[in-house]
Amino acid sequence: MASEDDEEKSGSTAGGEQAVDPKIAAAVAAAEAAGPQNGESVRVDSWIWAVRLVKTRSMGATACKGGHVRVNGQNVKPSHSLRIGDEVRLRQENRERIVIVKRLIRKRVGAPVAIQCYVDNSPPPPPREAVAPAGIRDRGTGRPTKRDRRELERLRGLMGGGAGRPPGH
Repeated sequence: MASEDDEEKSGSTAGGEQAVDPKIAAAVAAAEAAGPQNGESVRVDSWIWAVRLVKTRSMGATACKGGHVRVNGQNVKPSHSLRIGDEVRLRQENRERIVIVKRLIRKRVGAPVAIQCYVDNSPPPPPREAVAPAGIRDRGTGRPTKRDRRELERLRGLMGGGAGRPPGH
């Protein structure tokens, strides 16, 4: 009998969803209560900020204006209204996040609550070893020599992979 009460509190259903911590369920309920009522909408810049895909709302608006946010395949303005079931693609820092909207919220919530508001279909991030920092010098080694600078530029891909002078010189 106690297990049935626990399931009701945790918000799990017979449909096979994972059991949810009661604190998270309460936070989701509070976020939905503070969210839009029937007929109201949520701006895309506000939603991607609320579910922690960007750090600030202004960064969300800038991403929309720069063409880095697409909803259902269309570039959108920051004021675009989202609906449940929309696919949001956000391109940031050499990575594309693909999420499906499950819940509409307006206020920023904690990370455990935020992941309850969308389904993440993003490809996995590249491993950290593959994104090694190029050209970090030891502290106190002084200014790089011309040879060191050319090596750093070659590592960063600025010189086009050439081994020295441009052709014809």
